[in-house]
Amino acid sequence: MTMTGIAAALLASTPALARETVSFDADWRFTRGDVAKAETQGFADTAWTPVNLPHDWAIAGPFDEHARATGSGAFLPTGVAWYRKHFTAPTSWAGKQVIVEFDGVTERSGVWINGHHLGHRPTGYLTLRYNLTPFLKAGGDNVIAVRADTSSQPASRWYAGSGINRHVRVIVTDNVHIERDSTTVRTGAITAAAAQVTVTTGVHSKAAAAQAAKVEVTLLDPAGRVAARQMSAPLDALSERQLPATVPLSVLHPRRWDIGDPALYTARVRLLDASGAELDSEDVAFGIREAKFVPATGFWLNGRNIKLKGVAIHQDGGAFGNAVPLAFYERRLRGLMALGVNAIRTAHNPFPPEFLDLCDRLGLLVMDEPFDMWTVAKNPEDYHLFFTDWSTRDATEFVRRDRNHPSVVIWSIGNEIHDTPYPLVAQDIIKRLTTIFHKEDPTRPVTMALFRPNTTHDYENGTADLLDVVGQNYREKELAKAHADKPTRAIIGTENSKNRESWLVLRDDPAYAGMFLWTGADYLGEADRIGWPAISNPSGLVTRTDAVKPIGWERASWWSDKPVVKIARRVTKVVDTSELPTMVGVAMPQPKGPGVLADWSPTNRAPHDETVEVYSNAQEVELIANGRSLGRKARNADDSARSWTVPFAPGTVRAIGYNGKRVVGRDRLVTAGAPAALRLTPRGTPGGGFDDVGFVEVEVVDAKGNPVPDAATALTVTVENGTLAAFDNGSVTDHTAFASPTRHAEAGRALVMVRAGGTGPVTVRVSGEQLRPAAVTFKRQR
Repeated sequence: MTMTGIAAALLASTPALARETVSFDADWRFTRGDVAKAETQGFADTAWTPVNLPHDWAIAGPFDEHARATGSGAFLPTGVAWYRKHFTAPTSWAGKQVIVEFDGVTERSGVWINGHHLGHRPTGYLTLRYNLTPFLKAGGDNVIAVRADTSSQPASRWYAGSGINRHVRVIVTDNVHIERDSTTVRTGAITAAAAQVTVTTGVHSKAAAAQAAKVEVTLLDPAGRVAARQMSAPLDALSERQLPATVPLSVLHPRRWDIGDPALYTARVRLLDASGAELDSEDVAFGIREAKFVPATGFWLNGRNIKLKGVAIHQDGGAFGNAVPLAFYERRLRGLMALGVNAIRTAHNPFPPEFLDLCDRLGLLVMDEPFDMWTVAKNPEDYHLFFTDWSTRDATEFVRRDRNHPSVVIWSIGNEIHDTPYPLVAQDIIKRLTTIFHKEDPTRPVTMALFRPNTTHDYENGTADLLDVVGQNYREKELAKAHADKPTRAIIGTENSKNRESWLVLRDDPAYAGMFLWTGADYLGEADRIGWPAISNPSGLVTRTDAVKPIGWERASWWSDKPVVKIARRVTKVVDTSELPTMVGVAMPQPKGPGVLADWSPTNRAPHDETVEVYSNAQEVELIANGRSLGRKARNADDSARSWTVPFAPGTVRAIGYNGKRVVGRDRLVTAGAPAALRLTPRGTPGGGFDDVGFVEVEVVDAKGNPVPDAATALTVTVENGTLAAFDNGSVTDHTAFASPTRHAEAGRALVMVRAGGTGPVTVRVSGEQLRPAAVTFKRQR
């Protein structure tokens, strides 16, 4: 039996439930190019490529200097592609409502079922929901067809991917059901003794006649125990009507959701008929917490005044493109949190739903943002073409989708919007969007990332004051002055540089609620300013493979609550590219931030002076060069790095951090010898599902096990009892396909990503020319 046949058989045997949610990720067929009649049910697609979703076909490449997407789109291909899925609908679906949900299709998509056009959508970032019911053949064969079109380019300022690059599911409900995204969970007064919680849901009926119904809500605490239960008043579900049902509850001794304790409750909502039989149900995760922005003192969470120490990130997953496994996101976010990051800005579009679920679980705060442009273009084929017709619907569905996430503490309705030079236009749009956000979620404030507001007079003409919290990109002192001029303004840095001066403005101004650095991680695309052969933007605290850069450790020395002691060697104010790692003979673009390298292996090994910096939050740091102490230095009041002039000699430099007499951290750099071997470090646990990726960090080391920071050896990977999901080195200029098992090390490093397959443990082996190979084995998930 074929995989499609097996899936169909399993689907057909699914028992009838009040609500069924069936993953539709598996067993699709795919082809590139526009194909006539590909939407029809009888179209011959057996020669198409079998794929599972999520799927970003463009990330396979090739990279092309003449790509229509330009460096904005990472010089990767674009165009029209088709997807088709055959399935047998169980007879139990007859008489039910059957909805298909695509969490994202990039972009300008059309969807058909059995040849019937269900609809189209310009955006590639929001959930697309279509009703299959009128055209479905229960007990028979069915075909869903999807056309995704990225041929109009350039359409984005960063890599946006191509295809059905998020999860897909089918949801089957009774004709009387809970409307998707209608349930809201809102907390009122919260004390140590009790929290007031109100659950509202929308009951929608497709039944021919009115039907008596009621809603039961059970609140489960973080341990899964019943915390409260209540029933709504009776209601009559009328045909083609949605009725609200509101249920107030009280939770005794609530555990608050917080950045240090992300406690999640669950609202179990059950729709019952007059006899008490279940018609529909859903579980909604939520958090009990208080969050607010105060003009004079910034951001408050659960009664504590804290700074939002945030980063903006794009949604791409490096080598995975825009079909990103959840394990990759978790690795990235945990790495950023280790640097002291407590907040994320979704730049500049809706992220996958599971990303916000992850932020909820990790205790990260989120600025959630749907738009990068309004009616004025940033690229010729971007969303400005659709904004007037689609933004009301897109904004409404965006906030409904995300409003129950406790991680989301503020909405941003736009980034560096170019409409603001035209105040009448911009102010009308701000009013319209803000009204939508306040209606759908009255619990959170609205901001936007103003772009050079002093040039467009946003602080004088009323534009800025239409926002609940005034946000501005860069020019931190301007924003501080805007508050000083009008102390009733709450303010936040929506996008900020990584230099120390911008941090000091935030650190020393109580009104400044927080900042979001550009950017947290290197990302694909937006490489036009660098130009070919660059394919990604190197502006992150970490690389595409999440290796921490010196500028990341510098940030950690300011933001982290844990001890930080990290050494770096300053190169020059303008980086000498001869000191930088290279790939395929091309020098890396100059890194942003400190012109420093985390090594004690300069190209010039003759005696000379080097400047060594230590990034640390310790009270004192001692530097020791080849066993000789160069003295201790106290933390600088302006948070500048502690610096020593060190006569270079091959060997070791060490830093020791002290709080009083107690050692709180150490770091060292060792002069590297010739590349001799490989060191592998496994992270995570690979599984067989799309989201279950394991990681192997690869380092080229010398005979003594010291990292070789300039090694560019070609590496080859083999995987036993698993598959190579992707292979990356973080290079800005390497054009090797991410699926290739062979890739050069970059700065002596690479990252292998694997999934499990077959039986037995997954073993990863890495070899390199004239290097001692290495292997590592993962234990299987149970």
